[in-house]
Amino acid sequence: MENNENFSYTYSAKEQEEIKKIREKYIPRESDKMEQLRSLDRRVTNKGTLISVSVGVVGTLLLGVGMCCTMLWADSFFVVGVIVGIIGIAVLSAAYPLYTYIIKKEREKIAPEIIRLTDELMK
Repeated sequence: MENNENFSYTYSAKEQEEIKKIREKYIPRESDKMEQLRSLDRRVTNKGTLISVSVGVVGTLLLGVGMCCTMLWADSFFVVGVIVGIIGIAVLSAAYPLYTYIIKKEREKIAPEIIRLTDELMK
């Protein structure tokens, strides 16, 4: 005698949604054009931000070392401290113009790709 009992179980809507989210993590995604556009735009600003923040930190540290030299060792390192502090101020002041310069150059470099993607999206 054969037993043809089939067991069937359906998940609730909440469980279905959770299963779908977990499954999406493991399926390779094809990037759409809007995602590519956002990624290219982020890449431009991230590069400028990273470099300008690094230059700003170096300038701030130089300014701090100069201040330290003038206040703690005023007798022997005062002049050196003033010079290092002025250099720090100059480097720190260059951070924002450097940011705008990098952004401008990166945008010029990536402009053809951005224009191509936006033309395809606007069709």
